[in-house]
Amino acid sequence: MTPWEIHAIEVSNCNCAYGCPCQFNALPTYGTCEAAVGYKIEKGFYGDVSLDGLTAGFMAKWPGPIHEGNGESQIIIDVNASPEQREGLRKILSGEDTEDMATICWVINAMTSTHHETLYKPVSIEADINGRTGRVVVDEVFELNVEPIKNPVSGESHRARIDIPQGFEFTIAEMASGTAKTQGTIKLPNNTGTHSHLCELHWNNSGIIQS
Repeated sequence: MTPWEIHAIEVSNCNCAYGCPCQFNALPTYGTCEAAVGYKIEKGFYGDVSLDGLTAGFMAKWPGPIHEGNGESQIIIDVNASPEQREGLRKILSGEDTEDMATICWVINAMTSTHHETLYKPVSIEADINGRTGRVVVDEVFELNVEPIKNPVSGESHRARIDIPQGFEFTIAEMASGTAKTQGTIKLPNNTGTHSHLCELHWNNSGIIQS
């Protein structure tokens, strides 16, 4: 197993209600699971290959809960990545060189039966975790915009966080509202004003790095 590690910012959106039932071992709000994600790597490596400054995107969709499988997924990797960086990041995001059940990427890969071709495109990511705002743009694939959840009476921004000490994706994430518009192979027609979260990712082969 090749050693790897990434410290990244994640901007994620799915079709469920705010908070996402998956975080509580519950079933999806509307029965299906549909998600778009952006990753901005601040520091990282795969073996001897630096992954610093790279970006990536991810789309996935399941006909039911993730644990029932039969999903489809697609990885998008920064077009500026070298061949060695592309391969390293692809392996991380597809759950390879990772201990069983250690990361969300491993779980997604195990529950996916249709793996669409990996794309190499510009992936633009903006994220303010504390402000609960973000934007992910992958040309001709998807655009994701994230904003704070609004109080339905006053219209003021509402702040909520989820803390999962033994999670395989994040430890703490800020909850937000997101809308994804898709143009690529995987269509997400139901992701309008639905669950989003922004968080820091600290992962290696064994999962979350506890700091």
